[in-house]
Amino acid sequence: MTPEQFLQQLEADRTLAVVRAPSITDAADLCRALADGGIRSVELTFTTPDVLKHVKRAAETAADHGAAVGIGTVMTGAQARAAIDAGAQFLVTPGLRPEVAAVAVAAGIPFSLGAMTPTEVAQALDLGSAAVKIFPARQLGPAYLKDLQGPYPGIRLLPSGGIDASNAKSYLDAGAAAVCCGTSVVPPAAVAAGDWADIAARAAAFTGTLK
Repeated sequence: MTPEQFLQQLEADRTLAVVRAPSITDAADLCRALADGGIRSVELTFTTPDVLKHVKRAAETAADHGAAVGIGTVMTGAQARAAIDAGAQFLVTPGLRPEVAAVAVAAGIPFSLGAMTPTEVAQALDLGSAAVKIFPARQLGPAYLKDLQGPYPGIRLLPSGGIDASNAKSYLDAGAAAVCCGTSVVPPAAVAAGDWADIAARAAAFTGTLK
């Protein structure tokens, strides 16, 4: 997946699912449930045990479920290389991680660096971030995204943190390229239990609010 393809898919679906769970029974089934609900970009995270194994499973079955799978909470260059080797199609960081950016750029893998202040946003753009993750978005709300587009016209912003069906559309209306959805769509307990029907229904309900 090229950075352009990553952005096109994000902007088409308007959301990316962030999965944080104590365990994942089957990453392929998880991705299928989310894709069935209209979410084709799935971020597993290094906070989940055995995440590299899960990403490999999801990547190997991508032709079946149709989701693009990446890894988030990437903190080091070594983690970035391991994620790419496991088949991750994109990387996400919680803050500015130049070492991660360098590995991703060298591999031609799209990535989204976390930022909060205008200075950090500029640094993320300089490092090659395809979309800049604004985290934690709930602290300043949708209006902050609109403000950032003054000095950074055309920027792709990806707010994350505290976003659910009640407020997601307001971030999109404020100019976000897409929003990250988390536990409201992929509850850790449902992921650990393999309740794919529940997750598919939650994903469909969430994406239905984004129109």
